[in-house]
Amino acid sequence: MAERKSRKAGPQPPPPASPPRPLISGFDGVLEAIRGFPLRRVAVACAQDEAAVAAAVEARQRGIAEYVLVGDRAGILAAAAAAGAEVDSACVVDEPDPLKAAAQAVRLARDGTADIVMKGYIHTDDFLRAVLDKDAGLRTGSVMSHVFVLEATSLGRPLFVSDAAMNIAPNLATKADIILNALHVARMFGLEEPRVAVLAATEVVNPAMPATVEAATLAKMAEHRQFTVPCVIDGPFALDNALSEAAARHKKLSGPVAGRADVLIAPDIEAGNLLAKSFVYLAGGDVAGVLVGALRPVVLPSRADSARSKLFSIAVAVLMTNYEREGRLKIGKVHY
Repeated sequence: MAERKSRKAGPQPPPPASPPRPLISGFDGVLEAIRGFPLRRVAVACAQDEAAVAAAVEARQRGIAEYVLVGDRAGILAAAAAAGAEVDSACVVDEPDPLKAAAQAVRLARDGTADIVMKGYIHTDDFLRAVLDKDAGLRTGSVMSHVFVLEATSLGRPLFVSDAAMNIAPNLATKADIILNALHVARMFGLEEPRVAVLAATEVVNPAMPATVEAATLAKMAEHRQFTVPCVIDGPFALDNALSEAAARHKKLSGPVAGRADVLIAPDIEAGNLLAKSFVYLAGGDVAGVLVGALRPVVLPSRADSARSKLFSIAVAVLMTNYEREGRLKIGKVHY
């Protein structure tokens, strides 16, 4: 019998690194990236909305996702007719009560009948009541936060804004989790080491402005490697010197984030919401909105968003279903 060769002693070479994900620069890139992915199903809560129905139908036509439209059947069919979209009536679940429709859509996602749940024509707080239900919702024990993806063509790259729709006045610990959630989305877009700017009204740390103190603390936490996801976090930054290298130079700010941020962390929900919506209504940009940290991806657009933005939100959610969550946060514990 042939003698078995012994293994070589000593350290073994590390396994080859996985190839970097291709950079996705815009929403058309998202549509290209998910081409060939497994077909997903999105459950739309209160789907009696022209833009939501049009987005769901186009997603099906493009081979992105199947749909289940939950809501008032007559309203859904009327919205589809107004949008010029042909709806498969077998995919409509009649539930005229908005709260029950939201609960039904969430239930479909929870039990695996749907892979994604999407807000239609319903107030965000009513929709989130179903998502956050302790027994029948999509809680995981992790902090949920919202991420807006901005197609910033003038910068040649996407921007990620958080949190603009979920956490009203996040404290330091919640902001750290919000950063982790935003990093998850940014890395899906191929940013291997996202640059995170924690925003405030000024770039100077001022004890009278808690947002500046929290921003500086988060930057120091990153410096001490308390975030296990590769990233660079700095702050506080005002919006101008987070996005403009010229503004950063003028204010004598340096570092890899100054003027070149990929991720913008808002001090509170008002600032984040105003920032994202000003991009739409003042700059004419396109946005996608998703909730991160739930059991399933949640598409959480504004009710007034266009069908195009809602389609891209579905596409980003489909992208989310194909990536494992990674990263941890070290906070609040002392190790001796």
